[in-house]
Amino acid sequence: MKRVIIVLALFVSASIALSARLFSLINDEQIAAASVGRGHYTVRSVGEYAGIYDCSLEPLVNLSEKYEAVIIPDHDSSIRIQPYLADMDTYYNGISGRVPFICRVTYGAYSLGDGAIIFRSRVRTDSLQLAPHIIGYTSDNTGVYGIEKAYDQLLRSSYSVNSASFSVDALGSVLKGLDTDIEHAGTVKSGVVTTLDRDIQQICESAAEKFGIRKGAIVVMDVRSGEIRAVVSCPDFDTSDISASLSDPDAPFINRAFSAYSVGSIFKLVTSAAALEQGISPEYSYICTGSANVYGQNFNCHKWGGHGEIDMDTAIVESCNTYFIALSEYINNEKFIETASAFGFGKEAELCPGMVSSAGNLQTVSDIAIAAERANMSFGQGMLTATPLQICTMTAAVANNGVLNDPVLIKGFLDENGDMEYSDIGVGERVISYATARKLKKFMVDTVRAAGSMSKPDKVSAAGKTSTAQTGNFDEYGNELLNCWFTGYFPSYSPQYAVTVLVEGGSSGNSACGPIFKEIADKITQG
Repeated sequence: MKRVIIVLALFVSASIALSARLFSLINDEQIAAASVGRGHYTVRSVGEYAGIYDCSLEPLVNLSEKYEAVIIPDHDSSIRIQPYLADMDTYYNGISGRVPFICRVTYGAYSLGDGAIIFRSRVRTDSLQLAPHIIGYTSDNTGVYGIEKAYDQLLRSSYSVNSASFSVDALGSVLKGLDTDIEHAGTVKSGVVTTLDRDIQQICESAAEKFGIRKGAIVVMDVRSGEIRAVVSCPDFDTSDISASLSDPDAPFINRAFSAYSVGSIFKLVTSAAALEQGISPEYSYICTGSANVYGQNFNCHKWGGHGEIDMDTAIVESCNTYFIALSEYINNEKFIETASAFGFGKEAELCPGMVSSAGNLQTVSDIAIAAERANMSFGQGMLTATPLQICTMTAAVANNGVLNDPVLIKGFLDENGDMEYSDIGVGERVISYATARKLKKFMVDTVRAAGSMSKPDKVSAAGKTSTAQTGNFDEYGNELLNCWFTGYFPSYSPQYAVTVLVEGGSSGNSACGPIFKEIADKITQG
């Protein structure tokens, strides 16, 4: 019996010692973690996607920054971060759990020092986004409009990542005292390179705002290459708040630079080109009495009483409708349509996958076999419509001594190392002779220099043509709504840029669009 008691006492003592040892082990964090199943938990956020750049590789997106904190529930840093929170909903949803999460914070969160994990990421677009109709926007990290949509797969396939990896227990709670693996996002070098010029785009957008274009467009093109340097469509939209523009009656998502409008007197340059190419002299004269009758249909000149006897140069400067009606009667109908088509009228332009500028409408040979329709076309009315991009392309061809370059928007692509792969750009095509182009350029120079012109720049010589096109639409007071245009180029002696301005609902091309052209030419010239 005594022996049994001794054995029992030894067993109890051994059990107490073993229990004490086990208790000690379980209170050691690392052993305790192993006992419940140790693992890792990583939180990530994209720091930057592949970029969109201008022609000088200046970024057009990823220009602003946002800040995110990695928050660990039940950690002292989760309390200290509260004054800097920028997303309370995410914070309160995450703080009630166990696992780490990411939450937007303000820049001031950096003041918390090493105890906080703060990530810096690029904001794709914001309310100050340039060229929103070209750049476009995304939804749920998918491109749905513009270049963002056209090159969605390419732009989203390259990205950098912010990440923080923690050791956690089986319930996802962070184990204290263990190292955290933190990786900050780097710079992504790949992306799409456009032909836009960020500075010129800003100048044009500022001019549109300064002169209060409610609805309209501006296009700037490099005369020698056809590369598009700026595209403005008014009204624009906030790429960071798309919903705010969905119900806007002015339809801000329409890219008016690529939409077709009635053209008006700008087309007189094409009528002149067709006549000159056919051998008709610029000295051809006509007596404008203020109206012309074409097989019983009366056409009025804008000047009451008429311009008197004028030649082609004066008819362009004075924008005399009846002169061009008379001139068109001497132009072969097939050659007339061929000349307009060669300038790009009636042809759509695909600038990148899915981004297409309208073809507009060019009359056919059978259309202008009807005298009244030929008369309308001669001064840019009737069934004729064209886009600001088409008008700018035509203007650039005249400035480029008769050689037309197709409009180009995409310059190339950057690979992951930042090396450039250039897009194929076609060779320009001669559409009118050098002699014809030289005469048209003189007409346009004389137009800008004419008395009363509001388009003449102060800092550079320029050439151009105004247009005030009838639309056949009327406001509630019975006044016809007009499409007002100015298209031109500068410098006149060595053309570099063609600029086309459209204002819907203006009073005249000279007053509504001329000053905008002047502003843009002066600002670009002064740099």
